[in-house]
Amino acid sequence: MSLSCPLVLASASPRRLDLLRQIGIEPARVAPADIDETPAKRELAIAYARRMARAKAAAVASRGDIVLAADTVVACGRRILPKAGTVAEARACLDLLSGRRHRVLGAVCIVGADGARRERLVVSVVRFKRLDAAEIEAYLSSNEWNGKAGGYAIQGRAAGFVSFLSGSYSNVVGLPLFEVTQMLRAGGWLR
Repeated sequence: MSLSCPLVLASASPRRLDLLRQIGIEPARVAPADIDETPAKRELAIAYARRMARAKAAAVASRGDIVLAADTVVACGRRILPKAGTVAEARACLDLLSGRRHRVLGAVCIVGADGARRERLVVSVVRFKRLDAAEIEAYLSSNEWNGKAGGYAIQGRAAGFVSFLSGSYSNVVGLPLFEVTQMLRAGGWLR
């Protein structure tokens, strides 16, 4: 696979970079978007994910490059779970997700060198087994939760919590690879 022009990854996530490399796409550069990621009052998870992906792409977009931006949102019911930054946030997320299904929303926005924009929202459904206190404490001590949407990383120790997954695994990790590939091809940016 080759790109028709340089690709800029608008993300600070090392997982997104690793996922792109996994399918043979090497960004010309990584340019994290410095935007406010606070959900608006009463904003629904789908609208929030889409807005974040668009805003990241817009913050980094430049003529001559393809810009790939994405946002991953973990939603339980109508609630948007945070990217856990503290043990207390991670514990609250794990307590909420224990024994329940939740959605992982992956919004992708690609802006071409000509300014053309393509967007896609991918929804994966994940169910966690009921977690006991010892499992939660062990996971919290691993520090894998730090900075992760919903307070967990499915590609790490939390894989042992997943009793059901419907949809894209790579979406739960941080970037829906099948959809990204299809979007790049449809835009004429990937050969």
